[in-house]
Amino acid sequence: MSSPPPATPLPAGDEPAWLDRVLEAALFAADQPLSLARLAELFEAEERPDTTTLRQALARIGEFYRGRGVQLQEVASGYRFQVVEALAPWVGRLWEERPQRYSRALLETLALIAYRQPVTRGDIEDIRGVAVSTHIMRTLMDREWVRVVGHRDVPGRPAMYATTRRFLDDFNLGNLDELPPLAELRNLDELARELDDVAPAPVQEGQTPAGAEPVRDSGNES
Repeated sequence: MSSPPPATPLPAGDEPAWLDRVLEAALFAADQPLSLARLAELFEAEERPDTTTLRQALARIGEFYRGRGVQLQEVASGYRFQVVEALAPWVGRLWEERPQRYSRALLETLALIAYRQPVTRGDIEDIRGVAVSTHIMRTLMDREWVRVVGHRDVPGRPAMYATTRRFLDDFNLGNLDELPPLAELRNLDELARELDDVAPAPVQEGQTPAGAEPVRDSGNES
């Protein structure tokens, strides 16, 4: 297999503008968020910008796109371009099938995992007062929003669940601290509504915009 051609050095005297263009192009071409380390790897060692320089360039790019149809967003995994949320109703018409909203039961389950992690399925059922369907847990796992992080040291060794980096990325969160403070939310309905408000995911090729893949079988979920 032939090796990729060597990178062209940044033009002397035009480094900031050229750096911005390289980063902008890479972010548009990428199919996932790019971390600062990954962006730095685009450059040869002798011309590689440091972290401060990269952040300054990304700030310039973000400012350039302010007020436009796409925005530069920092999430847990790095940086990405995404459609501005307010434009989702129009952009969503590119897809023939209109996505359904997530079920209240799924959002409540996800909210409890996000705020009280690590938790077991039994913990969730104790708080909600109803059984958590296998379909809900499977959906959350398939979406890669939650994962098993261990097993509680009690009879039966139930699995303990926590959220993932993918959850943060899809819900436009840099970290869990960006979730609304739990003290400000009075009940599970508010928890579910808060997550539903940030549920729209970035528009990517082959992916349903502004809300990702919905839960189809919502009639009997608990």
